[in-house]
Amino acid sequence: QVQLVESGGGSVQAGGSLRLSCAASGYTYRSVCMGWFRQAPGKEREGVASIDSTGRTRYADSVKGRFTISKDSAKNTLYLQMNSLKSEDTAMYYCAMARLCFPGLRSADFGYWGQGTQVTVSS
Repeated sequence: QVQLVESGGGSVQAGGSLRLSCAASGYTYRSVCMGWFRQAPGKEREGVASIDSTGRTRYADSVKGRFTISKDSAKNTLYLQMNSLKSEDTAMYYCAMARLCFPGLRSADFGYWGQGTQVTVSS
C-alpha cells in the first residue's frame, strides 16, 4: 500500500523560505512520477511541480525560479524547496505519485496522495 507523508510546512513571512519533504513507501514500481500540488481555501487544487524517474522537472509558471523540486531516491523522499515566498503561496501542499508524468500538472493524472502540510505566508 502506497503511503505518502508530507512534512516541513509552517508559517513564514513573505520573502522567506521553507522546504517540504514527502516520505514515500509501499510501492514497487521501478519508475514513478512524483509531484507537489497545493490548494488554497475556496480554490481548486493546482499543480506546483513534478519530477520523473529521469529527473526531468516541470513547474507551474507561478513558481518558476522560486521553487525547486528534487528527490533522494535512496531515501524515497521528495522535496520542494520554496524560496521568495509570497502571500499567494499560502495553501495546503500535497505530495502525489503517478506511474508517469504528463504535461500540464493535472491532479487527475495522480493516483496516490498524502494528507498535506499547511504553508502560511504572511505579508
